[in-house]
Amino acid sequence: MYTLRMAESVTEGHPDKIADQIADALLDEFLKKDPYSKVSLEIMVTTGLVMVGGELSTESYVDIPRVARNVIKDIGYTRPELGFDADTCAVIQSIDEQSPEIALGISAEGAGDTAIVVGYATKEAPNLMPWPITLAHKITKRISEYRKIGKFPFLRPDGKVLIAMIYEDGKPKYVQSVIAYVHHDPDVSLTHLRELIIEEVIKREIPEEFLTEKTLLKVNPTGRFVIGGPVADTGLTGRKIVSDAYGDIGLSGGSAFSGKDPTKTDRSGSYLARMIAKHIVAGGWADRCLVQIGYAFGLPEPVAFDIETFGTEKISKAKLTEAIKKVFPLKPVEIIDFLDLRKPIYKQTSVYGHFGKENLPWEKLTYLEKLKELLD
Repeated sequence: MYTLRMAESVTEGHPDKIADQIADALLDEFLKKDPYSKVSLEIMVTTGLVMVGGELSTESYVDIPRVARNVIKDIGYTRPELGFDADTCAVIQSIDEQSPEIALGISAEGAGDTAIVVGYATKEAPNLMPWPITLAHKITKRISEYRKIGKFPFLRPDGKVLIAMIYEDGKPKYVQSVIAYVHHDPDVSLTHLRELIIEEVIKREIPEEFLTEKTLLKVNPTGRFVIGGPVADTGLTGRKIVSDAYGDIGLSGGSAFSGKDPTKTDRSGSYLARMIAKHIVAGGWADRCLVQIGYAFGLPEPVAFDIETFGTEKISKAKLTEAIKKVFPLKPVEIIDFLDLRKPIYKQTSVYGHFGKENLPWEKLTYLEKLKELLD
């Protein structure tokens, strides 16, 4: 039986990703100076303007406009002809102190938010992520890298890739299509641009066994893409939640991640859920695993917990669940210490996905041996 799965990834110069990166860069700066900072920020970027709003409780001071401009500069918006650049854009902030009622709920060791969180892992790609989202991120990341090192100097920061993949009996068979939208200078020919992106990026990033004569490869199918970034489209934090997670294969809890400190369970809980799912698949107890946890604001325990293995489990789910609860803490206050989440590690998560990056604490298989003692 054939099924179709898809995933989208955007480059770091996409307006929504600019917003996410500014939000997490600010979070990192607050955590560097005060690890117990409570941060909940939303960013909007549009023509010539960055708007920073949200709630904050901290003992530290951060120069918000400077951090925002540095992020924009690092991304590559440094020329006026792009319609948005680090030196001339306005940065406006409207930030209030965290609600005392929210602070009270957190201080009682309760969840900092009401959230459904999910974590997913699969025996597909080496990082135990689905192939479509893995390949989409690899392509957009490579495009940005070639722009930044000057290999393709005619590229501009914005961009997007959509991948569709055919599965047979639940296993990835081949890539049906790759559609890339690549921001570029006006003087490069579309024919040259398309050839370079297809040959030097797409075909090099996708394993040969996934490319067939049926695979459709398209770059800028609608024509030129000269006007991009915030001048073409307003960007907001939290608008790429499926791209940030697992593509359309793994369910989404519906919450965004960037701009939130780890007391927000929609972030910290999602990271723990991914760690649990990855351990289950890496240990060979299931080929696919979806972990779902429900948290309610102010309550110190999760209100729901479930493991779904889609019929691929090698042991009973009851036994698996019992072992997981012995090894992994599910209380919000314990998750923060368990994953060491008060460190400034978040900006790297704000682009090219929050999962599948081996250096992040929730991606490490630290407790695999302990689980094996209980399950093998």
